[in-house]
Amino acid sequence: MTVSPSTMAAVRLSGAVPKAEYLLTVEGVRKEFPGVVALDDVSFRLKRGTVHALVGENGAGKSTLMKILAGIYTPDKGDVKFKGVDIQLKSPLDALENGIAMIHQELNLMPLMTVAENIWIRREPLTRFGFVDHGEMNRKTADLFKRLNIALDPQSEVRDLSIANRQMVEIAKAVSYESDVLIMDEPTSALTEREVSHLFTIIRDLRSQGIGIVYITHKMNELFEIADEFSVFRDGKYIGTHASTDATRDDIIKMMVGREITQMFPKEEVPIGDVVLSVKDLCLKDVFHDVSFDVRAGEILGVAGLVGSGRSNVAETLFGVTPATFGSIRINGKPVTIASPTEAIRHRMAFLTEDRKDTGCLLILDVLENMQIAVLQDKFVNMGFVEQKALSAQCEEMARKLRVKTPNLAERIENLSGGNQQKALIGRWLLTEPRILILDEPTRGIDVGAKAEIHRLVTELARDGVAVIMISSEMPEVLGMSDRVMVMHEGRVTGFLNRAEATQVKVMELAAR
Repeated sequence: MTVSPSTMAAVRLSGAVPKAEYLLTVEGVRKEFPGVVALDDVSFRLKRGTVHALVGENGAGKSTLMKILAGIYTPDKGDVKFKGVDIQLKSPLDALENGIAMIHQELNLMPLMTVAENIWIRREPLTRFGFVDHGEMNRKTADLFKRLNIALDPQSEVRDLSIANRQMVEIAKAVSYESDVLIMDEPTSALTEREVSHLFTIIRDLRSQGIGIVYITHKMNELFEIADEFSVFRDGKYIGTHASTDATRDDIIKMMVGREITQMFPKEEVPIGDVVLSVKDLCLKDVFHDVSFDVRAGEILGVAGLVGSGRSNVAETLFGVTPATFGSIRINGKPVTIASPTEAIRHRMAFLTEDRKDTGCLLILDVLENMQIAVLQDKFVNMGFVEQKALSAQCEEMARKLRVKTPNLAERIENLSGGNQQKALIGRWLLTEPRILILDEPTRGIDVGAKAEIHRLVTELARDGVAVIMISSEMPEVLGMSDRVMVMHEGRVTGFLNRAEATQVKVMELAAR
């Protein structure tokens, strides 16, 4: 017998639901999209009071399954049980009323509303006259934040918060539903180490209260630190579940990709040529100051620093997104003024931005349109007409090279997994044949297999003489891929480290000055 969401919610509130060992049980679930089988006979079980990590390459089906559990998608086949009872979740509201909450990787808050308004939307406390009781709502929010040890003002507007603090608001909102199941999709992708530590403290506290947490991650160190067990998906199929203490990092990677990855950072010693990009005393008012550095042909310059150090702002200024207020830029020894991205592209610069959703992908367009947009200025254009056949062939070849998982290039890019969106964006810029490539968090939200492919690609580009600037918050990536590391703190360059001398301790000493 399948119980309706409203009936199940009523039973849950009454306390009549028996304490089954498993909060969630998924059996034989299948989900198809046009041209793609996203899930094929998948099973999954979540115990109460545990953290269960879900891992797999991008496109493996992790997010699709979680969206089924969150009521966003309906399975074509299979059963979902909540506390031992069959349920059908037809909307996210159904899931929330049953005690299943999901925190998405791309946050879904309303920026012009306050923190409290975002948390209690549709559930606002009312006065006896039927108006929203803002005082009570702010008090309830303050109590919730005290419980979670979150230091935020309930009356702050979301648009004024950092990404990390927005993440905390999303967590508080999910907890406010008194959820039995909490699904977290890449929750640490934009957090500093200190913020990750705070998040893990919250997760452990929720686990101790009997809440079951599904934790989607691509970071192996997080899996071993926070998860009790993990399940691996590959190509839409369930591969297996193990206790996190029973497997090594290499075991998990092999299960994820079906092969061994022998070299995560395939850095090669390649000839370093002449200076391609020279930056002198670059400033952007109230953001960063006196930034100077050179990048040579074939060199990978890693840029490290804590969140807020100004790394991304420097990249945006180099690419003309926010033109500099002072300083000089030289390309191949010649002074240039870059006041727009169009001018940057003409100087054979390319820039992969940090946020693929807001500043990278054109979500309502298809993969082909997203990949070809950067080369439509002059390349593949003849007498004002686009040579579409040749351009499409180049995009197809690039998509194959980067292993972009999509039914075809006519698929809307918003339907791709985050990692495949990222690979499509990298393909966009490689089609321009850049001589200067700026990569801001190039492997954020990407699985280990795809990371190795991108690292290998960056190495090949350096071998071909491209000057690469790579900004990353992942220390192993910076240390493993860079010829030199430039470290920033609060808008200033605090030092440079050669590959041979760069260590995590030395980088952090410069980053925390």
